[in-house]
Amino acid sequence: MLTYEELRRRTTVVTYLEMHTRPAATRPRPGRAFRITALDRPSPRFYRYMYDAVGRDWGWVSRAQIDDAALGEILDHPATELHLLTEGGVPAGYGELDRRQPGTVKVAYFGLLPEVLGRGLGRWFLEQIVGRAWRSPAGSPPVRRVWVHTCDLDHPRALANYEAAGFHAYDRRTEPAWPAELGSSDAA
Repeated sequence: MLTYEELRRRTTVVTYLEMHTRPAATRPRPGRAFRITALDRPSPRFYRYMYDAVGRDWGWVSRAQIDDAALGEILDHPATELHLLTEGGVPAGYGELDRRQPGTVKVAYFGLLPEVLGRGLGRWFLEQIVGRAWRSPAGSPPVRRVWVHTCDLDHPRALANYEAAGFHAYDRRTEPAWPAELGSSDAA
């Protein structure tokens, strides 16, 4: 796990991936105890718990650095969808979809808690999130594109998992590991 100071000093290779058609097949659910629930306006505190639990080891910092009011605006936005994966009622991962651009859905965040990694859930859960991304809410234009980005700080199998789920890389860039929206590398 990199510290904030280490992230401020390094770059990362970011791969941007997309799909323009819904994948046909999905894997069967890995066990009856797994459920995916759409969350309706979770609290910033619960969101931060999931964000940290899933992303701590992979350099996720953007949402950890914004205040509760700004995070609440994101979570309350009607174009933000959050989907919680549970095992026997216990959180196991989450996926966040951003529908703010008509006809396009960004998989803004996706991941599993460390204690469930390596159990074959990642691909199944990603396929479920992608399937939900392709559903157009009533009154919305049809989805034409679903996209995501990952980087070399992410889980070692993240890129392969996205590609196996039907995403194709369309750009690759070296970028600062500390997000520009969080200010200069001198920021606290």
